[in-house]
Amino acid sequence: MHELQRGGETQPVAQFTKNLGLAYLLWCAGFFGLAGLHRIYMGKPASGLLWLFTGGLCGLGQLADVAFMPRMLADAQAGRGW
Repeated sequence: MHELQRGGETQPVAQFTKNLGLAYLLWCAGFFGLAGLHRIYMGKPASGLLWLFTGGLCGLGQLADVAFMPRMLADAQAGRGW
């Protein structure tokens, strides 16, 4: 949980957690022409848009992401998205 300081007092701020099942569901949207939604969800908007406009790098990047999804989740949870 993160903290927010406002006017000398500290207030806890809830952190949004990512769901691996939802990420895989968004990955499946690539089969319907919406590749990259899972990357945008994981906090990687630049590569997500690249995937979206190139069909998941002609499908190869989309397929590779199946193996990388748990690592992307860990990076998103740690705030290492870009």
